[in-house]
Amino acid sequence: MDIFYTGSNCESGDKTVKVSIVIPCFNEISTIEEALNRVLNIHLEMEREIIIVDDFSTDGTREYLKSLEDKDECLKVMYHPRNRGKGAALRTGFRAVSGNIIIIQDADLEYDPGEYEKLLKPIVENKADVVYGSRFIGGESHRVLFFWHSLGNKFLTFLSNIFTNLNLTDMEVCYKVFRRKVLEDIELKEDRFGFEPEFTAKISRLNCRIYEVGISYSGRTYEEGKKINWKDGIRAVYVILKYGIFK
Repeated sequence: MDIFYTGSNCESGDKTVKVSIVIPCFNEISTIEEALNRVLNIHLEMEREIIIVDDFSTDGTREYLKSLEDKDECLKVMYHPRNRGKGAALRTGFRAVSGNIIIIQDADLEYDPGEYEKLLKPIVENKADVVYGSRFIGGESHRVLFFWHSLGNKFLTFLSNIFTNLNLTDMEVCYKVFRRKVLEDIELKEDRFGFEPEFTAKISRLNCRIYEVGISYSGRTYEEGKKINWKDGIRAVYVILKYGIFK
């Protein structure tokens, strides 16, 4: 498999801003090539780097990523020696970033990298320090899927908001964009999907400006590779209470 890449812009644009796109990855052989192509071919008016962290994939994803290691100077691939979870993969990626703005990007095709510009805009214009995408605001397109997942996401966001005193509409969203300095003031510990409520709880205590931007969403079914389940929902409730009550 080849990367169909139209040309690097990692050295172009605004030299004062560098974006680090961190992609945690586990068993995504069916989507990783197209997802990476989309990220690589997005035009940004700033310098960029892409950091992929493979969380011990066993479906061929790991071997595919190894074939890309010298394909683009903007691309860095890291490997976990055992499966540890999305939160752990993100922490590994965060330690390797050199940019002053970080974007979290999943390795599936649920979220569109074509929306980076509007996600970055509040930070670039110095209005925000953290930007959340939201699948529940705005007029963007959404694939119609699971009612209970949608209800569960809204409940977890509501519960999180009670403790953080934020008025977010989509705490569980993948797209979180933030200044690198935010990481200097928090310590992240959750290994799996508990990263989302943990990150939200901890940034809510900082004196930072938080924005939301409406995004599109093309969700997957479990047959197509969706991994989060009801156990992760229960864990999210625990994490919200843990970091909400015990500050």
